[in-house]
Amino acid sequence: MAANMKAVKLRIKSVQNTMQITKAMQLVASSKLRKAKERADKCKPYAQELQQTLKDIANGYVGFQSVYAKKSNNDRHCYILVAGDRGMAGGYNSNVFKCLEARKGEGKDIVVLPVGKRAVDYATRRGYEILTTDFAQVEFIDVGDCFSISELLCSEFRKGSFGHIEMCHTEFISMLTQRPTIFPILPLHDIAEEYQDPEAVKKIGLTLYDPNPEEVFDIIVPEYLAGLIYAGICSSLASELAARRTAMDAATKNAGEMIDKLSLYYNRARQASITQEITEIVAGAEGV
Repeated sequence: MAANMKAVKLRIKSVQNTMQITKAMQLVASSKLRKAKERADKCKPYAQELQQTLKDIANGYVGFQSVYAKKSNNDRHCYILVAGDRGMAGGYNSNVFKCLEARKGEGKDIVVLPVGKRAVDYATRRGYEILTTDFAQVEFIDVGDCFSISELLCSEFRKGSFGHIEMCHTEFISMLTQRPTIFPILPLHDIAEEYQDPEAVKKIGLTLYDPNPEEVFDIIVPEYLAGLIYAGICSSLASELAARRTAMDAATKNAGEMIDKLSLYYNRARQASITQEITEIVAGAEGV
């Protein structure tokens, strides 16, 4: 009985130590979450404004053409895969990986640009062709890194290394809801769909672009991609923190419940041990 009580006491101490860790991780995630959410919200207007500018250029000039705005016959897809640097975030990483696996299951030829340590590990383990592993720490990705990613992707797209670029990341919906999603980035034929339609009647734009609309369009596209990538990464970081906060909160509550159960068991065992000792003492006294 004494050995059993000692094991329970050690188990309680172990769970208490784990509870302290999960509680600390929950508090850290909560403290970072508000700032990450604000940063994700501030990124959206930049990309939206550039998108509207691209639409104005593409749809405002007769005979507009750009390598970025025409439908590609190259079926190879490049996926920007954004995941976390660490675990302990519930299904955050696994859900975004499942989202990419679903696309691979469609039989597409895929090359991956992983962002985040878990994304790099996953792409390497699964045997995907990797474009680069220079962005293995998503927490420290800044605007400059996003421009580097954008320039690399645009350069490879112009070379014909792949005909489609899509981003696989986690969209932040709310503190309790995060949704893994994939959205297309290039080509931008949907932005210039009017010029793609031969029956569309287009008007000459009133804005003059120097040297010409096509060149201005091609210069803005990498900026637009960098904005989209940065917004996606910020949204993923906010989602990771929210998922970790929720997971650590649940783990802390489970640890508390486990401590309560173990304490109840320990107290009952201790009470039974004391009762047995008293019974033995009384029996011995009566025997005397």
